[in-house]
Amino acid sequence: MAFDFKKEYKEFYMPKNKPALIEVPKMNYIAVCGKGDPNAENGEYKQSIGLLYGIAFTIKMSKMGDHKIDGYFDYVVPPLEGFWKQGDKGEIDYSKKEDFEFISCIRLPNFVTEDEFKWAVDEAERKKKTDFSKVGFLTVEEGLCVQRMHIGSYDDEPKTVADMKEFAGQNGYVFDITDIRRHHEIYLSDPRKTAAERLKTVIRIPIKLNEE
Repeated sequence: MAFDFKKEYKEFYMPKNKPALIEVPKMNYIAVCGKGDPNAENGEYKQSIGLLYGIAFTIKMSKMGDHKIDGYFDYVVPPLEGFWKQGDKGEIDYSKKEDFEFISCIRLPNFVTEDEFKWAVDEAERKKKTDFSKVGFLTVEEGLCVQRMHIGSYDDEPKTVADMKEFAGQNGYVFDITDIRRHHEIYLSDPRKTAAERLKTVIRIPIKLNEE
């Protein structure tokens, strides 16, 4: 049976519908950086998704070809994720989506080294005749965060984030969104196939001790 990150690491992918503290270790990702409204039909965000999955499935299906990756095991491609910020603002303003700066990403299994990642990019470009130069290998160590499951429309996230902020404050923490530590979302539902009120999104926000 293929290894499923969502099932094996439920603490990171299946939190409860209430805030909780979590320490997030270092993880590697396929990543594409961009700007703009994620809902824009021909925007950078929607273009990034195609690039991510092009590399993700090149790595997953490498088992079918001549190139063998050391330590490879069969796995389910992890869900789409996004790290978000807006200029120098400390928190997300959902009413100004055109100001979003994002890192769209998909988690990589640990057996994918930077050299194997480069092979996958070259292989995808050769097979798909597509420019994958925007795709990079990203390592993120989020550290201490508050997270919870959000169920519903993406536009309803502010209420969930407010709940997380209150929880953080009650426990002596404040949000710590910077250029390096970003608002993080993990998309467990396909919005093309799921009603808005049933969408499941993990929201994770970095925090630090409130020293005031």
